[in-house]
Amino acid sequence: MLEKNSLPPSFSKWLHINKILNLKEKFLFYFLWFILISSTISCAVLFYYTKTKAIPAYGGEYIEGIIGQPAHINPLLSSSNETDADMTSLIYSGLFKYDSRGKISPDLAESYDLSDDKTTYTVHLRTDVTWHDGESFDASDVLFTINLLSDPSFKSPLRNNWQGIQTSVLDNRTLQFKIDTPYAGFLSNLVFGILPKHLWNSIAPNNFSLNPMNLKPVGTGPYKYESAQKDSNGNVVSYKLVSNPNYFDGKPYISKMTFNFYTDEDSILSALNRKEIMGIGGLSSEKLNGLKVQKSTTIYKLDLPRYFAVFFNQTKSIPVATDEVREALSLATNRQEIIDKVLDGNGHSVYSPFLPGMIGFSDEIAQAEFNVNKANQLLDENGWTKNTNGVREKNGTALEINLVTTDWGELTQTADILQSQWEKIGVKVNIEPFSISDVQENYIRPREYEALLFGQVVGADPDPYSFWHSSEKKDPGLNLSLFGDDTSDKLITDGRMQFDNEKRTQDYIDLQKIIAKEIPAIFLYSPSYIYPVSKSVQGINLENLISPAGRFNDASHWYIKTKRVRK
Repeated sequence: MLEKNSLPPSFSKWLHINKILNLKEKFLFYFLWFILISSTISCAVLFYYTKTKAIPAYGGEYIEGIIGQPAHINPLLSSSNETDADMTSLIYSGLFKYDSRGKISPDLAESYDLSDDKTTYTVHLRTDVTWHDGESFDASDVLFTINLLSDPSFKSPLRNNWQGIQTSVLDNRTLQFKIDTPYAGFLSNLVFGILPKHLWNSIAPNNFSLNPMNLKPVGTGPYKYESAQKDSNGNVVSYKLVSNPNYFDGKPYISKMTFNFYTDEDSILSALNRKEIMGIGGLSSEKLNGLKVQKSTTIYKLDLPRYFAVFFNQTKSIPVATDEVREALSLATNRQEIIDKVLDGNGHSVYSPFLPGMIGFSDEIAQAEFNVNKANQLLDENGWTKNTNGVREKNGTALEINLVTTDWGELTQTADILQSQWEKIGVKVNIEPFSISDVQENYIRPREYEALLFGQVVGADPDPYSFWHSSEKKDPGLNLSLFGDDTSDKLITDGRMQFDNEKRTQDYIDLQKIIAKEIPAIFLYSPSYIYPVSKSVQGINLENLISPAGRFNDASHWYIKTKRVRK
C-alpha cells in the first residue's frame, strides 16, 4: 500500500507487476484491466454506430441457380423460355417496365402523352441512354425493333400484340403509336427490350435466331454480358454478367451477377444447401422442405398473375356438355385440399380468371361452394344414377371424363386429387398425362380433349380477350373452353376499351357472372412463386410479379456490401 502523498508506481515497476502480486491479486488485476479495455472498446463501437449508418456499397457477387439453358437472350425471342427471359430482363431495357408492385413505370421512356380519343400515344425518350458498347440510343432503335417483331419472317412470339398498330418516329427522341380503337392495356405492349439497330441491322431473318449475339447480347440494361462457360457437350453451365457503370438509372451496387444452370430441382437445391449458389430462380413447394439453409435464407413467396384450371370442351363429351354435370363437378371440387397437399399451402384458391389485385376482381364472385352432398343430390335429381360399379349413367351414357394434363409433378398430383374427389359423386375420371409439347401440339392446338388441366398466365393487364373471346376458340387462340357469345364478347371488348376503371370493373364483373353461371371451366388455384435468396443480399423489395423474370426489375438496387457514413 502506498503511503499518503507518495507517488504512484513508476512505469518500470508496472512492468514487474507479476512479481509483486500473488495469484489472487493477479487474477483480480487482469480481470479489472479486461473490464476497462472492453468497456472502452464497447463505448467506442457504440458511439461509432450511433453516429453513423450503413448504406449500400459497390461490390460483391450474386450467384443464382436456374433450371434450364439459355438459348436466345433476345427480347424478341425470350418470352417462350423463362431462362432467356431472366437474362434478358437484366441486359435489355424497354420503353416501360413493371416496378416491384407490378405497376407500369417509364424505363427508356421519360414520359408519354395520350390523345383525347385514346388512340395515339406519343412517347418521349430519355436523353442519357447508351448501349453497352458505348453507342448512343435513340428512337431509330425502337422503330427498328418493332419492325422486326412485326415481321412474320423473324418469328417473334410478340408479333400478335402489334397487329394494327402504326409506329412512326417524330424525331430522335420521340415516337408515336396509333391504334385503331382505344385499348386500356396498350402500355403493356411497350414492355419489351429494345435491340441495337447498329448491331442487328444486317442480320437476315433466317439467321436471326442463330446469331451469336443471342448469347453475347448488347443492351442498355443494368448488367452487361461478360462471359459464358460451356461443358464438353456444349451446354452452358455458367453465365456471368457485370454491372453497367453507365446505366441511366445509376450504376448497380452488385458488381457481378452469375447464373449457374442445372437440369433438375434436386441438383439445384443441393447446390444451394452446399452454398455454391445464393438463390434459386423459382422453387416448387414440394422441394421447400429440403432447404437446409433456411436460417441464412430469405424465402420470398410472391403472387404471379397465373392460375390453373380444368377447361371443358363441351363439343367432345356429352357429360361435360351437360349443365348439371359441370355444376356437380364444381361443387365436388375441394380447392383447399389441392393447395395443402400439392402446394403445401403455398398458393390461394381461384374462382374466376380475375385474380386479387386486378381490375375486375370481386370478393363476391371470388367464391364457390364445396358441397359433396349437394353435388350428389343434383345428379340424382337429373337422372344420373349409379351402376353396380358406382359410376353414374343417364340414357346409356356413362359419367366418364378423360382428363388431359402435362406430366409435370404438380399437375399430375392435382389430377389424382381431382380424380379422388370426383369419384365420390360417381364420376369416373381417366387421367391422361403427356409431355408439355405433346399436349400443346396434339391436344390444345386441335382442341382434342374433353377436359384439360392446364395453366394460363394472365399478364399485367387483366384483358381476358385472348382467353375468353369467342374469336379465340381456334388455334392460335387461347380460348381453351371454347367459351363465348355476343353478350360475353361485348363485355370483353367494351372492357378493354374502357379507361374509366369503375366502368371497366363493372364490365368484367358482369363477364364473371356469366362464367360462374355457365361453368366453362373449374378454376382451381394460383401457386406462389417461391424465391429463396441468401440473407447477405439486401435491398430486395418485391411485392407482386408479372412474370418470374420480374424479380430482377429492381436488381440494380440490390446490394451485398455496405459502408457506414455519418448520420
